[in-house]
Amino acid sequence: MGLLAGCVAKPPPPHLDLTPVSFADLPGWRDGHQAAALPALLRSCAALAQLPDDARLGPAGTAGDWRGPCAQAAALGPAGDAQARQFFETVFAPFAASDNGKTDALITGYYEPELAGTRRKSARFAVPILKRPPDLVSVDLGAFRPDWRGQRIAGRVADGALVPYWTRAQIEAGALDRFRLALYYVADPIELFFLQIQGSGCVELPDGRKVEIGYDGENGRRYVAIGRLLVARGAMTLDQASMQSIEAWLRAHPAAAKTLMDENPSYVFFREIAGDAPRGAEGVALTAGRSLAVDPRFVPLGVPLWLDVAQGDKITRRLVVAQDTGGAISGPLRGDLFWGAGPAAAAQAGPMRAFGRTFLLLPKLALTKG
Repeated sequence: MGLLAGCVAKPPPPHLDLTPVSFADLPGWRDGHQAAALPALLRSCAALAQLPDDARLGPAGTAGDWRGPCAQAAALGPAGDAQARQFFETVFAPFAASDNGKTDALITGYYEPELAGTRRKSARFAVPILKRPPDLVSVDLGAFRPDWRGQRIAGRVADGALVPYWTRAQIEAGALDRFRLALYYVADPIELFFLQIQGSGCVELPDGRKVEIGYDGENGRRYVAIGRLLVARGAMTLDQASMQSIEAWLRAHPAAAKTLMDENPSYVFFREIAGDAPRGAEGVALTAGRSLAVDPRFVPLGVPLWLDVAQGDKITRRLVVAQDTGGAISGPLRGDLFWGAGPAAAAQAGPMRAFGRTFLLLPKLALTKG
């Protein structure tokens, strides 16, 4: 049996495969509202403008290849869908995405939560939102080996060696208390848990002022989806699993809630955000309904994508821009669609679990250069 087990082939590693198609092959393209994606694209163009011309963007060429398309997008000014559609068809070429022959993409949703909070700890507001600790070391592995591009680890230095950072349970038990890292205090640990999953939020202070906070690093521990744990344990089915159903389970089982949340060892730190917010991993403000979180190991930030996904009879076909990342977003066919802020956005994002196809739009100039 041991010899036979050793002969079982391992599945191939994830790989983004791109197949040229025409815009006529994109379901719903002719009826799409492409103009709504232009503001998101222009924000990404502003981020790409900060890169040197020779900065590599994976299958999207180099930052220099985007100078012309971005200038043309800016020159459009206020544009209707027909004009925007012509622009994309002229400047970009569409490619169907697949992963080792698989084409079924999974698109979920996320949003910006709004939490009541205070600057000082009190009996009611006692759960801290932490800023980045000074001993957290984030490492871009691509700086050490080209084949590690897009991969990162985080840890802390102990006795001259980089070691794993504290887990969620250890941090909540006081591992970082000596640093006095609290930005704000909120009343509900479950709200904080979902804030960390979303990666940004808005804290409303007692005087009515609202403060935007955004992602500022994480502890480097592997993200564990507690919804999948609940499904595996028979607490709900996969079809039932959503942000709303998971939150309902946590509130209905207060004695078990902390233990379950601690099974996700990943922990996110925050900082205050001035100006337009929330901002994604690309450093630009996200656009509701048009910003997509992706796995940047496969899909470069700034690239437009056409989504053709469905959940039951609800079909989502729209042009979006890759502008963010997330701990649960892994693989070339995985995305997370940003829906905006507040309860209405949460109602859209929480239940979203749509399957279908994704198509990348790449600058024609980058393709002609090979």
